[in-house]
Order: sequence, then structure tokens, then C-alpha cells
Amino acid sequence: MARLADYFVLVGYDHDKRGSGDGQGRILQRFPEKEWEDNPFPEGIQLFCQPGGWQLVLERKSPNFLVAVLTDINSERHYCACFTFWEAVESSQPQQNHANVTEEEDSKFIQAPQLFAPKSLVLVSQLDHTEVFRNCLGLIYTIYIDCLDFPLETVIGNLLTCIVPITGGSQRTITLGAGDRQVIQTPINDALPVTGCSVALFLKQLGINNVLDLFCAALTEHKILFLSSSYQRLTEACRALLALMFPLKYSFTYIPILPAQLIEVLCSPTPFIIGIHSSFRADMQDLLDVIVADLDGGTVVIPECIHISVLPEPYLIQTQTALCMVLDPELEYADYAFPPSSLSASSMKFQDKEIRAVFLHLFAQLFQGYRWSLQIIRVHPEPVIRFHKVAFLAQRILLDDDFLIKVLDGMAFAGFVSERGSPYRACDLFDELVANDIERIRSEEGNPRKVLKHIKEISEKLHRNENPYPAVAMHKIQKPTEGSHLRLQRSTFPQLDEGMVQWIIDQATAKLKNVPPAVKVEMKCIVPMGPPSAAVIDRNGIVLANSARRLEVVRNCITYIFENKLLEAKKLLPAMLRALKGRAARQCLTQELNLHVLQNRAVLDHQQFDYVVRMMNCALQDCTPLDEHLVAATLLPLVTAFCRKLGTGVTQFAYSCVQEHLVWTNLQFWEAMFYNDVQHHIRALYLEMECDHLTETGSVNGEREQKSALGVAAEQLRLWPTYSKEKQQELIDKEESTVYSQAIHYGNRLTYLLLPLDTSKNRLLRSTAIGDMESVSNSFVTNSIAGSVAESYDTESGFEDAETSDVANSVVRFINRFVDKVCTESGVSSDHLKALHANLPDIVQMHIETLDAVHRESKRLPPIQKPKLLRPSLLIGEDLVMEGLRVFLEPDGREESMGGSVGGPTILPAEGAIFLTTYRIIFKGVPTETLAGEQTVIRSFPVASFTKDKRISPHLRAEQEPQDTLQLRSSTFQLMKIAFDVEVGSEMVELFRKHIHKLRYPQYVHSSFAFTVGQSVKQVMEPKQKEKNPSLRTMSKNIMKNAKKTIGRQYVTRKKFTPPTLDQRGIPAHGDNLDQISVSEEMEQSALTLSSTIKSSDKSTMSHMIERACCRDYQRLGLGTLSNSLTRSKNEPFRITTVNRMYGVCRSYPSLLIIPQTIQDSTMQRISRCYRQNRFPVVCWKNSRTKSVLLRSAGLHGKSVVGFFKSQNAPTAGPSQTDSTSLEQEKYLQAVISSMPHYADTGGRNTLSGFTSAHMHSSDSSDKQRQPKIGALIKQVMGGKEDVPSTFSRGGKWGSIRGSGRLSAYSLNSDVGIRLAGKETLSLQANGGPSDSHYFRQQRAGLYIIGDKSQLKGAKQDLLQQWEVVPIEIFDVRQVKNSFKKLMKACVPSSACTESNTSYYHSLEESDWLSQLHKLLQVSVLVVELLDNGSSVLISLEDGWDVTTQVVSLVQLLSDQHYRTLEGFRLLVEKEWLSFGHRFSHRGAQTLASQSSGFTPVFLQFLDCVHQIHLQFPMEFEFSQYYLKFLAYHYVSNRFRTFLLDSDHERIELGLMYEEKGEKKSQHIYKSVWDYIDRLSKKTPIFFNYLYAPEDGEVLRPYGNISNLKVWDYYTHETLSEGPPYDWELVYGRREQVDDEERMDTMAPQTHRRIVWPCYDNQNKTEPDAISKLLEEMQMLECELGQVPGKWKETWDKIKTTQRTESMQEGKHLSSSSLLISSSLSHHRRSQCVYLHEAAVGSTLNLSLDTDSSTTSTPSSGIMGRKSTSTLYSQFQTSESEHRSYEGILYKRGALLKAWKSRWFVLDKTKHQLRYYDSKSDIDVKGIVDLAEVESVTLGTVAMGAPKNIEEKAFFDLKTTKRVYNFCAQDCQSAQQWIDKIQSCLSDA
Repeated sequence: MARLADYFVLVGYDHDKRGSGDGQGRILQRFPEKEWEDNPFPEGIQLFCQPGGWQLVLERKSPNFLVAVLTDINSERHYCACFTFWEAVESSQPQQNHANVTEEEDSKFIQAPQLFAPKSLVLVSQLDHTEVFRNCLGLIYTIYIDCLDFPLETVIGNLLTCIVPITGGSQRTITLGAGDRQVIQTPINDALPVTGCSVALFLKQLGINNVLDLFCAALTEHKILFLSSSYQRLTEACRALLALMFPLKYSFTYIPILPAQLIEVLCSPTPFIIGIHSSFRADMQDLLDVIVADLDGGTVVIPECIHISVLPEPYLIQTQTALCMVLDPELEYADYAFPPSSLSASSMKFQDKEIRAVFLHLFAQLFQGYRWSLQIIRVHPEPVIRFHKVAFLAQRILLDDDFLIKVLDGMAFAGFVSERGSPYRACDLFDELVANDIERIRSEEGNPRKVLKHIKEISEKLHRNENPYPAVAMHKIQKPTEGSHLRLQRSTFPQLDEGMVQWIIDQATAKLKNVPPAVKVEMKCIVPMGPPSAAVIDRNGIVLANSARRLEVVRNCITYIFENKLLEAKKLLPAMLRALKGRAARQCLTQELNLHVLQNRAVLDHQQFDYVVRMMNCALQDCTPLDEHLVAATLLPLVTAFCRKLGTGVTQFAYSCVQEHLVWTNLQFWEAMFYNDVQHHIRALYLEMECDHLTETGSVNGEREQKSALGVAAEQLRLWPTYSKEKQQELIDKEESTVYSQAIHYGNRLTYLLLPLDTSKNRLLRSTAIGDMESVSNSFVTNSIAGSVAESYDTESGFEDAETSDVANSVVRFINRFVDKVCTESGVSSDHLKALHANLPDIVQMHIETLDAVHRESKRLPPIQKPKLLRPSLLIGEDLVMEGLRVFLEPDGREESMGGSVGGPTILPAEGAIFLTTYRIIFKGVPTETLAGEQTVIRSFPVASFTKDKRISPHLRAEQEPQDTLQLRSSTFQLMKIAFDVEVGSEMVELFRKHIHKLRYPQYVHSSFAFTVGQSVKQVMEPKQKEKNPSLRTMSKNIMKNAKKTIGRQYVTRKKFTPPTLDQRGIPAHGDNLDQISVSEEMEQSALTLSSTIKSSDKSTMSHMIERACCRDYQRLGLGTLSNSLTRSKNEPFRITTVNRMYGVCRSYPSLLIIPQTIQDSTMQRISRCYRQNRFPVVCWKNSRTKSVLLRSAGLHGKSVVGFFKSQNAPTAGPSQTDSTSLEQEKYLQAVISSMPHYADTGGRNTLSGFTSAHMHSSDSSDKQRQPKIGALIKQVMGGKEDVPSTFSRGGKWGSIRGSGRLSAYSLNSDVGIRLAGKETLSLQANGGPSDSHYFRQQRAGLYIIGDKSQLKGAKQDLLQQWEVVPIEIFDVRQVKNSFKKLMKACVPSSACTESNTSYYHSLEESDWLSQLHKLLQVSVLVVELLDNGSSVLISLEDGWDVTTQVVSLVQLLSDQHYRTLEGFRLLVEKEWLSFGHRFSHRGAQTLASQSSGFTPVFLQFLDCVHQIHLQFPMEFEFSQYYLKFLAYHYVSNRFRTFLLDSDHERIELGLMYEEKGEKKSQHIYKSVWDYIDRLSKKTPIFFNYLYAPEDGEVLRPYGNISNLKVWDYYTHETLSEGPPYDWELVYGRREQVDDEERMDTMAPQTHRRIVWPCYDNQNKTEPDAISKLLEEMQMLECELGQVPGKWKETWDKIKTTQRTESMQEGKHLSSSSLLISSSLSHHRRSQCVYLHEAAVGSTLNLSLDTDSSTTSTPSSGIMGRKSTSTLYSQFQTSESEHRSYEGILYKRGALLKAWKSRWFVLDKTKHQLRYYDSKSDIDVKGIVDLAEVESVTLGTVAMGAPKNIEEKAFFDLKTTKRVYNFCAQDCQSAQQWIDKIQSCLSDA
């Protein structure tokens, strides 16, 4: 029995606190005033009466009712029923300040409106009787509003003294003394929720899928927020969601109605279920982790950052189907021709119970067999029960199910176990389902009708629980008259007489004291267990059936081991280790090993012991943590049973060899094992007692052994009240003794598994698992009596020093933690706990002494035979820094080395050694896989490319236990995961790391390998010796010294400090002080002439300057000449200036620069100040056709931007330095424009007025065709929505550039785009209509400036200027750096991807690498088009040495075919990258000072762009793809000095710029990569592209779409057989020696057949292209004939010349461009040529072209009338004659039209083929019949359409695997000869 209502409260509007903003409510009266002892009054109730806030209104509202739920500190819920009505506010009260009051003026006076204030009647109760509360409060309101003659005090007093039953299904009629009558119906079982219709309404509002989402979200502890405009609907929805979760109870924040004043509760970090009024929707915009359900709109919004685990299949689809049948029963019969007439949905009340029955049915399926996973630890005095989650999931085969794991880990399930785990308690409907209906549920799966029938039965029980009596007495409640709330009330709600109400309460309380208390009879019973979950495994027996073969292998291997058939076991061992990756095989292993344990001991010999240990280790690795728990649990008894004798009294157990697995340091695992064993012993304890009792009584119970532990405990709990106190205490002591003995036992077990065999090395406790052990378990941990819990483990780094860690103390602390936890939960007394803590150190110390003897004896065992360490081949001058350390090379995320989807053997893991040399880090070893053990595995990368090392947790191997594991990553896209062998000490590992870092980041750049090559290692490590070339060094130093003196004497007037930019920080001082010297503005012009600045002793260096690459290229382009007499031609538009010859103006620029002829040297210093790093605009390339020029510079300083774009027409107060500088800048740009032919004749500033449309179209028709539609291109670069197709007559490709998000991030001022578009582009608007072209400038600008948008922000363009500014957004170096890191992780992942968001393509997209290439190509193509149309372009981005260099280089490569040759590309790199100061050292982090800046591959990005262009235009490049990969590898390898240092200035300082004439070069050591390439090119065509056939003046326009870009195979391909193929001497140079050794080593017959394995073999070397193969064979033949082998280039040129001559002699007037060797196909065909490989060794090449269908959609209108590619290829012949075994004329019957045609047939024995031509003189092969496919040659019959007058025997048929060929010879003799010849070829093969 309980009170119906605890408190009655009258809450009204607080007029005293009314002011600005919302009002407040206050409690006017409360009954009773004194709080109940068992139920204190909840505070803050006035907030929940008006959740939207206390406000005055202008109209009287209808009364409303809501029920709010308040939760107190004891988690008890209070139901607050609020009945609110509105009363008029007295006019005497002030009203003018309220926010809701609106004032109206009526003529001459103001009349205040009538206001109404809310007032609430509140009932507070612990019972949830919503309708009863509504009726009671409604009755009180009716008495007040209708002035009924009933005293309110009596009604309220009766209400507060009303006592009702809580449960039992009884009815109670109550009256409040106002002529009313109500019947309260109690549920039969109060454990089941009472819902009414709320669940059905919930489904109706949100729908099935939304409710299931919310259901899963609530179970997995997400935040859920309900929205509705009805407060009562919010309460009903929250009640419904909690009812669906039954039998689980929600234990987090639960607020069905949240007041507006408490809205900040929504930011709580804990899960919640909260309801809020929909008017506050705007306040929830920032809630990123809250699931919002709109009850009114029927929607559920799940944020992107939230992942809701859904129900596992098949439960999800079964639940959805059942809900559909319940909510819409007509759905099943909707398509019937005659649907049942009586079919209709249940009423809302019955439907509500059916829906709840569906979810109860679901929980019974999910939790079936859960009681079999309960572990009972103690029975008396109180049962202590835990749930074994891993065992439950394993039995259900749901170890990987995310939803169920989260549910079992949640607090709701913890409460479920605590409440329902007891074996002796009251049962409810859910217990009945789990115990009795599981078999029925399993049998009904797949039969919806049976399921629906079962659900209806469950729903009937639920309905009967709420409504046990079908007939309920009629209620009688007074209700107010209609519209009574609108009547004018004479008075407010009256003040109640508190004394009278209290008197009524006291009277009722006094009566209750004399009544005996009602005792609730609890119907306790033994909870049935239900069927075990093993039945679920039986249903999935197919899993075991599929593994039958693997299980047979496991059983046979174990049998062989224990029968001492070790050779047979060795054969099966690899297959068994692979089989142990399966769950069933691991289970089988433990079962089989258990059969060989006798009396807890199994003594093995050494080899048997090794095999068993390997199998145990293999079973424990490569499995999920939950799987590992199960395997470790079954192996734990075995590792203490299997042992071997090492000597007299010395025995080694298996546990000392399986300690490396993290499961042994997992506290949750040990808890589960401990509780499982305690349960067995508790069960045995009570079964033994029962056995003794039964023996005494003489009865026998055969079912005693079948009782479960819970069954035994339930029986004991039932008998407990019948025992005497002495007996009870005896049982408690026995249980505690059992737990205590198990704690001692597990203390020993933990000691066994935690103490390493070599106690001097604390290997195991390095794991972070011990540091995280408290977070693993959700159980309560008390403070240890021994004080061990207070100590912590600092294992965050993952490694500890062996010297500083005390193994014994660490183990004792860990065991103390375990003992504290389990003993506290198990109720062990403090005395026992103290004794246990006192004994643990002795136990550990005794075991350490035992292990010392075992370790000592184990060392005497013969060592395991390990593979011999293979020494790597080294370059000349490369020395070993450290000898090889034995390691295992572990597999990473690249599946090729593991076989994977591409097939092949398992190359990794491999066992070998890691070597560190002055140049490389090298691994060389052999695979551990037996089938691939004969191969050699080499993986290496340059030390200079090393980017990061990382210590990782070891990947445990069964054969050897590795000690430390390192992951080394390289910028050459290589990754090494090396696990050091146990023989390698930790100090050697640390020394290895230190040496790597010392070599990777030398203090000075001249300490790198490129400078120290050839010196000994000691010389490398020692301080710098005396210089080898003093004259060269002296000359370099003299140059710099003279420069400083000259500048200091003539120029310097003051010193100015310039703050360093971001890129300058952290680099050496000598490379950063670029521009600290400021030159005076007043110096004379003569001050910078050569004669006055260079002494006679320094003029000799000018000859070196002239020889530089940039100077040679300037002369080729006609940009200027520089003779020894230093004279210049005045009629040239540009000149070479020596203003920077001593690097005084800009240290990062070359000494010779190109500037306009009219610009004086004296102005350059001032102009340079406006640009970052003083990198002012200079000319770097000129278009030979249009005479437009390409300029480069750095971006402007921020202070210079405004002055640069300032209009010259604006009035100024006077001349200033900024204005003069800006004027000089403008003059400089004007001089550039004036140098162009189109602009030179238009004098004055308004030069564009002379540049009319006539000039634009004055060229010939080819020029008109050549002119592209730049407007379309600009729109694409701007990211416009339109894609205007453009066709260019000059060939090339255009990328379809769409402005979609980050793929097109350029922005361009709209007016600039319009001006760039020009006249012809803007003829149509976007919608196709005519445009108003008079708004736009009709001319293109003379100069376009590509600048950074952030620098040019806010600048306005002057329409009178002759240049246009194109502001773009381009990535910076930080984005390149981050993108490269992600690219490396995508292409070379450290581990195999297990989730979709870490897949290769997803990671590649996330890296944005291809997006950056797309941007570079996009801008480059735009610049190319502008230059090709006569406008000059200035690239002015960032500091001018990163993106600027990339764009400038790409533009020149696309525009000038000279740069697409070997010599030209070298020239381009030397000029734009080396001379113009790309910061190779800084970007490559080559020194210790630049280490912090990190590796930024700007040059690699440029090479990747060239690679993309090369793929699209393979015939336009003289160099091959290997050439690009070679440069990409060696620009970071530091093997050559070419790419060291940041500028020519630094190279001169170090003496690298000019070699002294006569200096002797080493024959094998090359300082320059270009010299090395030149030498190698003379020896081999490896850098040459055989498809090279350029077209004169070709301008390339590649596609830039990401869909057209390919991932460079340089990033993904590797060759494990020989390492990276870019050190040619190591890979190709010694191939002949290896071949000779192989021939000498074996006398077996050699075969030409070779298996090529992916990722292992070098495909280009194993299967070279046809031309390289032929050239190589020619050289071999020349050597065999005793001739001097000719150079391959001469041979190739001779072949080209011979073919041209033969073609002309045959009278085929073909241009040279029509041949393969010099063909120039249209580019949409040329771009698709494949690299040629030889099908078979011979003299005729069978070449084909594969055309990509995706690229032929954009035809080129360029070169017309060319032959097809197949024709061109077929014209190529080698100098050798063809092998023609037999030839002649045959008639052949066609395959398609069956027509007979005469052909010339050639039988070729060498190529084993029959080919035919149109005629004898024809060289085009029409078809080939491969004789390998021929099955038979037989005489044929005369067929229709055959040649006439031919004998019948002249016909013969050739049958192949594909078709039958019909032939006809001239006569029967000829036919027989053909048959004999063909059969002879077949027999010879």
C-alpha cells in the first residue's frame, strides 16, 4: 500500500519579481507543510509547472494538464501532475514593465489591457496514475470555477490521505468527498511497465524505422532529444521508449519535460533522454552529438558524427516484419483478389501491447541462454553474481557484433544482471519467455504467421497484467461547465485553510498507526535456466562443416607430434599454422592437446615442446581480443601442464614461452577466469554437502551431477532461512575459504605468466595494457590494504629501460591490484587479504629463483638453426656503419607480398638482417614461408629519405619471439616493419636508431653521403679534414669576400631589420640572412656597371657564368647575349643583366638575369624590395611564335600591394618612396609589354586603345584556328558551372574542369574573367541568348599577373593599365606536406585496412594529392594558352620558389618541345629549380637545422605532373617514365650533390658551382646526377623512350581532370627480389655475374620459362620491351662474332635511317612522320600508345594499340590525313630477314561472309605461327594462326563458293581451339605439302 499523492502544491505567478524578461513562479501553498520522512519534497517544482516560462498573457487560455518527471539524488522518480489555469491580474498591480505587454494609444489617453497570470495545481506522487491525477485536479478546479458547495480543504485532505495498493491486480474505489467516485486498477506484476496507449501512439508518430533507430540508440547509450508542441506527448513518448527497453532499465538522465531555464542540460556529456518544446528548436543548432526526434513531424535526425549500431541480422528484419504485421495487418492480403472481410487492425490499447510483445520477443532472442553465462561467486550471506560476456558472445557466435557488445557493456545490462541474476527470486513474463519459449521461438523463425500468433499470446498477457478485470465500475467525476474558464471570475483561487488540511492528514495518520502494516508477499521461486546457447551453435554447424579439412590437418599434426613422427609433423606444420587462423581450428587444438595431459602434467622432449609452443603462440596471435580471451582461457591449464626436462631438478613449462601476448596483462581476462573457477568450486562445495546428506539418509539422487551452479545456489538460498545461525556462519566461512584458496592459486598463475624467463629484461610489462587495466573492467576497485593501487605505471611510451624497472615489484603490484579487486567483490575478509598481500612477494621471489635455474639451463640447449645472414651488395664508396642485426621483416598493408588477391607465394614475413650504411638502410633475408624459402628478399631505401620511425607493439611470431619492433618510413614510398630477434639487445636497437638519426640529419650539408662518399666511416663521423681542393675553395670564398667588400664600400648606407617569414624559421643562419643589406636609392647608374664592381682578378669568373644552364638557354631563346666584352645590342627587347652577379640584390636568384632593355640596373634594388625575399620579376622564357614572355617572381609584400595597384590619377600630397617604387614597378611591367610586337607600336599609357580587334585577327587562317576560346577556359579555372567544350587545332588535350568543391578551388575576379574571355567568347549568354558585348573590353591585356588571392585581396584594377591581375587560391607548402603524408599512408599502409573509411581509394581521396596535381595542371594550361595567344604572363605566387617554380616549369615543358628532350629537361631543372633557388635542403629537411620543418616534396609533385603529361603524350618525350622515377628517387637520396643546398649562392660558398678545369674525376663516383645519367645513357637505353616522335612546335594541353589522372606506379610498385631499381649498378650492372654463377652452380637443364611474381620480380628486367631485347641481342651477337659492340644509339639511328631509305626506294612517298620511329599521331590517339613488350623472340614485331574509349570522345582537329597507328607499326621491320619455313598461295574461306579469297601464306617455324598477307610483296600481316592452338590438320571437302576447277583433294581443314580454318591449294600435291609442313612444325614443337 502507498499514498496516492504525497504533496499538493499551489504555484502562482510571482508578481514581486516581475521585471524585464520572463517572470518567475513561486509556491503559494503546500500541503502538508512538513515533509514525509520516506519522501522529501522535490525542489524546483515551480520550473516544471510552466516549462516554457512564467509569462502574462492577454487572453485567458483553456486549462491544460501535464505530468513532469523529477529524479532525486537516490534515483527515485517523482511524478508531478500539473493542472494550470489562468486568472486575471488585478489592475492595481504595475504592468508597464512586462515584456509581453503592448500599449495602444487611443486618442488622448492610454488604457492598459487586461492581463492573465498562470496558476498551477500540482500533485507530487511516487506512483504513475496519470488519469487519476487528471481527474482529481480537474475536480478541485471544477469546485473552484463552478463554485460548488464542497470545501476544498476536505477534498485536498482526502486526496493526501488516500491509500492505494501498488500491485496485485486489485481494484480500489476512492472518493474525495465531492460526490465523486474513481476506480484505481493496479497491475498484477509491477515489474512490467504500464503504458496504456503510449507505445502505439509512439509508433504512429515516428514510424517503424525511426523507432528502431531510437531503440538502438537508447540501448547503446546515445543522447536522445524529443521535440513536440505538446508537453503531454513528450511525456508519453519518453514513457513509451522506456517501456520498449524492458527488461532493461534506463539509468541515465531522464527528463521527459525540460524547462526552458534548464536548457543548458542538453550540453551534458552523459547520455540522456529529454523532451523539450518545439518552440526551442533554434537553441539546438550547436548540438552535434544529439539525436533529435520530432514527434509532430515524424522525423529523426541523426548527426553525421554519430554511428548507431543496428540490430544484428536476422533479428532486424524479423522485428521490422513483425511490426508491419501488427500495425498494418491488411498489408499481407493487399494483393489478394478476395481479401478476408473480417481483417482489421486492433484497437490502440491492444495494438500497444502487441508492439511491446514484439520487442519482448526480440529481447528473448537476444538474451537467450544468458543465464548459462552467469557466474555465481558467493551464495551466502548475499549472492554475488557476474556475467561472462566473452563466453556468452562466443556461444552465440556474435563475437564481432557491434550492437550486442555495446549493449552488454552498457549500464542498463549491468543493472539487468544485478536485478535478474539471482537464482532465487520472483519471476515475470520475460523469465518465462527465456526459460520456456526459446525452443518455440527458434522453431517459428521464418514463419511470420506463427510468429504473429506467438506475439498476440504475449500481448494478451501484457494486457491482462494492466487490466485483470474486464468489467470496471463506472467513474463519476464532476467536470466544469462548458466555457467556464472564459467567464469573468470575481476572485482568484482561494487561500486554503492550512490547519484544516493538516488536521485531516493527522487524523488519517493516527488511524493508520493502529492498523497492522500490510506485508507484501513475495512469490520467490527458483529461476529456470532455460535451454543453453549451445543449441545456437548447432544451428550454425555449417561453419564447422566447412572447416572439416582444416580440423583434420590439426588433429593429424598433433597426433604425429605425440607419436614422435616429427618429419610428418614438420610437413604438416605450415598448413596447420595457417589453419589456426580459424576459430574452429583453435578450439580443436585445445581439445586435442587436453587429450594428452595426464594428471595435470605432460612431459615432452625438446622438439615436441618446441612444436607445441609454436602452436600455442600461433593460436593466440592473429585473432580479435574477444577470441584471444577464449583461446587463452582454454590454454591456461595447458601452459602449466606441458613441460620438458632441462636437467636434474630443472623443468621448463610452456608458460615461460607464451608470455608475449597482451591477454596475460588484461585484468578483465583474469577476473573472468578467476570467477569461473570459483564458481566451479562453490558448486562442488555444496554438491559434496548434498552428497554427504544423501548418504546419511540413504537416498540416492542421480541428477546431482547435472545441477548447474545457479541451480545449486538457488536451492541453498531457498534453504537459507531454515538454517541455524551456526550453520549459516559455517557456510559463510567455507565459501570465503574457497575464494581465498583460489586467490592464492591465481596469484601463482599470474606469477607464472607475468614473470619473464630472463628476469633481467622486463619485456612483458612494457605493454600499455597494464597501464590501462583499470579502464578495461567496469567493476568497482577498492583501495588495496597493501597500498598497491596508489602506484601507477608510466608506460605511455610503450617502452621502459630494463635497468630502471624492477621486475619483481612490478609483478607484485599487478597481482596486488588483481587480488584487491576480486577479493573485495567476493567478500573476503580483511585479515585474509592482509595475509595474501604479505605472501605475494615471497611467492614471486621463489618463482624468480626457479626461473633463474630454468634460464641458465635453457641457454645450454643447442641453438635453433637460423638462416644464414646474407650480406647486401654495396655501391662503390658506400660503407657499412653497423653490421647486420638479425630481424624479421613483417608484412605491412600491401597485400601483394602476402599473396593476397593477386596470387603468388607469401614473401613476407622474412627473416634476415638489417644493415645500415652511409647511404642506405637495407634488409636482406629469406621468406619464412617454406614454399618461398629459396627466394631472396631485399628492401631498402636511402638514409636521407628516412622520414619517421615508430616503436610498435610486436607482431608475435610462433618460431621466434621478437624483442623490439620498429617501423621505419621513407619518402621514397617504402616502409619497413622490423622485429628484432631476441639475440639483439635493446641497447643495440637504440644504437641503431641513433645512427639513423645522425646520418639522416647531419649538422652540415657537406657531411651528407654525396660529399663523404669514398671516405671511411671514421672520416664520416670525425670533424672536417683539410679541404681537398684549396684553389677551388679559395676562389669561392674570394668571390663572396669581394662581393661583400664591394657592396659594403659603395652601396651600404644603413642596415634594416626584416622580420623572417614563416618559411625562414628554423633554418641555418647563413642561408637565411638573404636581404639584410639595403641599397641606397641615390646611387648613380654607373655604380652597378661591371667595370666598377668587379676587379680584374674576379673577371675570370664571368666565363663560368656564361657557361651556366640558364645563360645557354637564354641565348637559345633569343632573350639576350652576353659576350666577354660585355657589350649588348640595343635593338634587343631584353638583356642579360649582371646586377646580381655577387648576389647582392637577391641571394636566391642566379647571377645572370633577363630584364627589359629599357630598365636600368640602378632601379632593380628598389623594385626588389617590394617582393618577398627580394625575388623581383624576371623573364625566364619567350614564345618564339607570339614573342610573349613568361616571367616569375615572388609574391608582393603586404605593404606593397596597395601601392602597386594604386591609381596614378589619384591626387597625392607629394612624392614619397612608396609612390616612386610603385611607379618603377609599373614602368617595369610596361617595359615588358612594350617588348612584345603587338604592343610596341602603341605609345603612351593607353596602349590598349591601339590593340584593336583588327590586330587580334590580322594573322592567317591557321592563327585564327589556333586561337582558343579562353573565356571557356577561364570559366573552368574560376570554377564556373558551365563547361564550354573547346577544340584546338594545335593538338593536345583539355581537361573537363568542373568547379566542384575542393577539386576546383581557384577563384578569379569576375571582370578579369570577362576581359580574358575576349570578343569571340562572349557571343552568347549562359542561356544561349545574345550578350551585351559593349560592356566588356574587346582586347586582351598585354600582361596577366597570376597572384595569390590573399595578397591581392581588396585591390582594385585600373582600367587604364595594360595588365590584368588574376587572383587565384593555391595550396601552400603545409598543405603539400600534409597531403604527402596521407598519400604515403594510402600507398604504403602500415597495416591492412579493416574498415571502409581506411580503404586505399578512400585514403587516396582524403590525401588531396591528385586534387593538387589537378590544380597545378589547370593553372599551367591556362598560362600556356595565354602565352600562345600573344599575352605575357607573370607568375607571382608565395615566395617564388615553390608553386611558382612548379607552374613556370610545367608551362615551359608544355610549350617548348626542347624541354621534352633529355638535354632540355636537364636544362629546365637546372635553370628553374637549381639556379632560381628552390630550397631543396630546407624542403627535404637535409640537415639538423631543418629537421623541424619536415619533408615537403615540391619537386616530386612537379615530377608527378610531368608523369601525368607523359602518360597522355607518350610520343612527345624523349625520356622514359623510368627517367622521372630515377630523378624522384635520387633527388632525396643524397647520392649526388645536384639537389643539395638552396641556391647558387650557397653552392658557390661551398665551392660546388664550378669545378676547376683539369680536376680529375673518379671513374665510379659521380658528383652530379646529370653526369651519371649521361654515362648510363651511352651504355643502355634505359632512359630513352622508343615512342619518341615529336611534332614540330607542338604545344601540349593535357587533361587535368582527376578522373584522367593516374596514381604514379612509383608510389606503389616495389621489387623485393633486388630492392629499388634506381641504383643501376646494384640491379642491372651485376646481372651478368649472377647469371654466370647460377649456370656454374647447377648442372640441371636450364629452361627459358620464368615465373614472374607480383611485387617480387622486376618485370622490366625479366620481360623487357621488344626493342630493348633486340638491341641487347645484337650486342651479344657482335660479341660472339668478336666484334666491338656498337653503341645502342648509333644502332637505333642507323635503323631509322635504313627504314627511311627503304620506304623511299619502294616508292611510298611517306613523310618521316608516318613511321613508328618518328610518327606524330593526333594526340587523342598518341596518348593511348602502350609500352611495347615482346611476345616471342624473333625479328618481326607484332605491335598493337589499345585505344581507351573514354578518351576518344574528344577528337582533335589538328593533323589530318595520317595513317592509322596499326599501319605505322606494321611498317617497322628489323634488319634481319624473316624466318620463312614455307610459303605460297592458298585460298582461305572467310569466317564472316564465307567467301573464298586468295592469300599469301607464310609458315614460320621460329615463331610457331602461320600468317597470311594480301600478296607476296605486302608487308602488312592480315592475320596470324598460332600453331600452339592447332588440334588437327585433315583433308577437307568442297564447300560452297570454292574456286572452280580445283580437285577435291586440294581442300584441307585446320582445326584450332577457337575455330576451323578452310583452305584450298592449287592442286592436291600442293595441299599435301602444306599438310606435311604444318604437321612437321607441330611435331617439332
